[in-house]
Amino acid sequence: MNGADKGSVAATPAALSNVARPPRPSAFSNALVFGWRAMLKFKHVPEQLFDLIMTPLMFTLLFTFVFGGALAGSTGDYLQFFLPGILVQTVVFNSVYSGMGLSTDLSKGLFERFRSLPIWSLSPFAGLMVGDVLRHTIAGMIILTVGLILGYRPEAGLIGVIASFLLLIAIGFGTGWIFIVLGLLIRTPMTVMTIGFTFIFPLVFASNIMVRPETMPGWLEAFVVRNPVSHMTTALRGLMAGTASSGDVLLALLAPALLTVVLSPVVLWLYRRE
Repeated sequence: MNGADKGSVAATPAALSNVARPPRPSAFSNALVFGWRAMLKFKHVPEQLFDLIMTPLMFTLLFTFVFGGALAGSTGDYLQFFLPGILVQTVVFNSVYSGMGLSTDLSKGLFERFRSLPIWSLSPFAGLMVGDVLRHTIAGMIILTVGLILGYRPEAGLIGVIASFLLLIAIGFGTGWIFIVLGLLIRTPMTVMTIGFTFIFPLVFASNIMVRPETMPGWLEAFVVRNPVSHMTTALRGLMAGTASSGDVLLALLAPALLTVVLSPVVLWLYRRE
């Protein structure tokens, strides 16, 4: 190595020291990146997209055309009653995928790699939430579009639809914490799904999503009218129809708010314990 080369090598650290370091990415940008990562999973695991779309569509079509006439007198009347409920059911069911995705990442050691990166420590969880919002919105728009084709008409118009989707996102955000906790505790994604649906199914089907509580036995009606899922469905029906009261909306938001307040510290504790 000649003198000129040695001088060039020696000057390189000095030149680099004069270059300003790029700004550290914000927590918001970190969350968006991990949210996009959650959406890219549909490309690599397309069966999740199939579940996201086909399951609620099957419920909508089967219950409307098979049971609608018997339950409401006509399929059109039943669709007006049922479609807001199927939106709530879809959001609650889709929240399970947050826990499954988290369990998969932990079992593969991805979170250990995330910890070594110069990012906001809670970015992976924020990304899960961003991915949930996108999933809930996509599924909700598809169901609403099919409902409009079948004859559903939101009497509150566009404002009612927007308010309903904001409520759906809040519901999905709150219920998602349940499955994130399960994902942190259980390293088998299928077990997360099994336990999650075992917990969710009674709440969803013992609610006012599909039938009116007054048609049920007294002991079951007493449970259904107090079921948080029933409060969510009642508020969503009211927002779509333009008849929702502030009390209805607050009751619908009570369970998601409590779940967020109680379970978010648990998630932080479990994550740091790892």
